[in-house]
Amino acid sequence: MFTTKDINQIKKRGLTEDIVHEQISNFKNGFPYMDLLAPVSDGNGLSVFSETEINKLEDYFLEKHDNYKIIKFVPASGAASRMFKGLYEFRQSFENNKECINLFNNDEELIPVKLFFKNIKKFAFYPQLKELMLDDGLEIENLISNFDLGLIIDYFLSKKGMDYANLPKGLLLFHDYQDGPRTSVEEHLVEAAIYSTNKNKKSRIHLTVSPEHKSKFNDLIAEKVDKYQKRFGVNYEITFSKQKPSTDTIAVTSDNKPFRNEDDSILFRPGGHGALIENLNDLNTEIIFIKNIDNVVPDNLRETTYKFKKVIGGLLIKIQETVFDYLEILDSGNPTSQELADIEDYIQKDLNIFLPDSYHGFDKIEKIDHLFNKLNRPIRVCGMVKNEGEPGGGPFWVNDFTQGRSLQIVESSQMNLSDKNQQDILANSSHFNPVDLVCGVRDFEGNNFNLKDYVDPNTGLISIKSQGNSSLKVQELPGLWNGAMSDWITVFVETPLVTFNPVKTINDLLRPEHQNK
Repeated sequence: MFTTKDINQIKKRGLTEDIVHEQISNFKNGFPYMDLLAPVSDGNGLSVFSETEINKLEDYFLEKHDNYKIIKFVPASGAASRMFKGLYEFRQSFENNKECINLFNNDEELIPVKLFFKNIKKFAFYPQLKELMLDDGLEIENLISNFDLGLIIDYFLSKKGMDYANLPKGLLLFHDYQDGPRTSVEEHLVEAAIYSTNKNKKSRIHLTVSPEHKSKFNDLIAEKVDKYQKRFGVNYEITFSKQKPSTDTIAVTSDNKPFRNEDDSILFRPGGHGALIENLNDLNTEIIFIKNIDNVVPDNLRETTYKFKKVIGGLLIKIQETVFDYLEILDSGNPTSQELADIEDYIQKDLNIFLPDSYHGFDKIEKIDHLFNKLNRPIRVCGMVKNEGEPGGGPFWVNDFTQGRSLQIVESSQMNLSDKNQQDILANSSHFNPVDLVCGVRDFEGNNFNLKDYVDPNTGLISIKSQGNSSLKVQELPGLWNGAMSDWITVFVETPLVTFNPVKTINDLLRPEHQNK
C-alpha cells in the first residue's frame, strides 16, 4: 500500500507503518459503541457532598497541597474561528441595501448577529476595536446606524484590525476590569495562583499551543506576568508543548484507501484532544488540574469556582493517601484477612471498582495480585454539573470489555442511539462533563505512571469531512478524558453549575456570568 516516499513521510512524523495500518484497520472495522448500563446518580457512582463535607475537603487541600508538586494543564491550541460562524455567514451575504436591511431586521436566524451589534459595547474587546477603527476615521456607532456592518466585522475578525478569526481562544479578551480587560489565558494565570501554587510560592501552569501561536502567547505573558505575580505574591513557572505529529492520524477515502494531497503525499490530520495524553505523560509532576481554555469566570464569580477546585483536589489527596497505604500493605505480600476485607470494601464502596464473581474463588495470592492491580493506577476526580441541555459527554456506568462494570465519561457520538435501551439511559442521565478534573499520576513508590498504558484503543471516533470537493474519513484518538483515561481509578463529584461557563460562540461572553457586574 505504501511507497518508499510514503514510508519516509510516515517515519518523519514519528509514526510507524504498523501504527498507520492499525489506523486503516480501524476505518475498515469501525469502533464499537460504548455499552451504557446506567447513568450515575447520587450514591450510585456520584458523590454529592454536604456543606460540612465540602468545607472539610477544602481545608484538607489547603493543609496538604504544599507537600505536592501541582500543575494546572490547559489545552489552549483550539482556534477561535468557530466562535464567529454566524458573523462569517452574515458578512458573506449582507449588503447595505434595503432588501438586506429588512432581512436583518426580520429574520429570526439573524437574531444572534443583531444581539452582537446591539450589545457590542459590553464586550471586553470593544475599546480596542473602537480605537483601531477611530485611527482610520471610522466610528462604530455611526457605522451601525448606517447599517455598514460588514466593515465592523472586517476590523473585528480580519488582519485589517484585531484578527480575532485567526487567533486561538486563549488570546481573546474575555472579561473587563477597572485596570483593563483580561484574555482567557490571563484568567487561567489568576486561577493557577489560587490552587496550583506550592509552599515556595511557585505557581505552575502548562499550556498546549499551536506552533504558529506560541510567540503570541509568549509576548502576552511577558507583558502581563509581572502584574499577576505582584498581585498574588507568586512566581509563575509557565511551560508550553504542542500536539505531537506522532499522534496524527491518516485520512482515508470512502473505500479506506489513503487520502492523498495534490502532490500525492498522504493526508494526516491531528488526532483530537486525546493526543494530549502524550503531553500529559511528559509532565514531571504529581497532581494535575485540567480545565479547558474557555471555561473561566471573572473575579466576581471566582470564589465558588476556586472553592470546588480545592474540594476535588482535597478529595484526590485523601483517596491517594488511602490507596497508597493499601498498596503498601498488599506489596508486603502478607495482609491479614481483615486488611484484605477492608481493602475490598474500600475498592467497591468508595472507588466504585467492580470485583468480578470469580474474585471470590481466588486464593489469597491471586486476591492480592488482583487488588494491587486495581489500585496501582492513575487516579482522577472529575467534577460533574447538572445537565441543563449543554451538548457533550457525561458520566455513566458502562460495560467495559477489560474492566467489566466501570465508570466512564462518554460522548453522545460513542453511544448507539438507535438502541431504545441506550436512548433511555441517556434520557435519564442527570449530569454533564464540564472538563473539570484533577489527576494523581504517580504510583505509591513515587514513580510516574506511563499514562499511555491506560488508554482504551477501542474508544476512538470516525467522522466524515470534506477537503475541496472530496469527501474523506478521519479518525480521532480516544478522547483525553474519555478513552485515554479509561483504565484510571475514576471518582465523580457533583460541582455547582456556576463552575461551568464555556465560551463556544462570541455571544456567550454576553452571559451575566462573563459580564463581571
